[in-house]
Amino acid sequence: MRHRWIHLFFGKTALAAAALAGFLLFTGVPRLHADDCQHRIVRADHRLHEAIEHHGYASPQAERGRRELHEAREFCWRANHRWWDEHEHRWHTERDWDDHDHDHDHH
Repeated sequence: MRHRWIHLFFGKTALAAAALAGFLLFTGVPRLHADDCQHRIVRADHRLHEAIEHHGYASPQAERGRRELHEAREFCWRANHRWWDEHEHRWHTERDWDDHDHDHDHH
């Protein structure tokens, strides 16, 4: 009888631990997506600035950088319905980015 109570106790403890682990895992997922999105956009923005600086505003490298930045913003929008603005250092909850925002730096 005592043996049965030990198994019952450990079974309930294991179930509670699994439930807690699942809860903690799923509550952390949005934060991980947001961090990944922000990192993607920051990296693409930096690459675009570097391409413009090293190869010129109208270079193929700059065009590729613009495309990568657009794709990073689209990825974040699809995943979270928000995107990171590296220039303003804030999240936007509207799909209001300007694919030519770096063009304004050139003029």
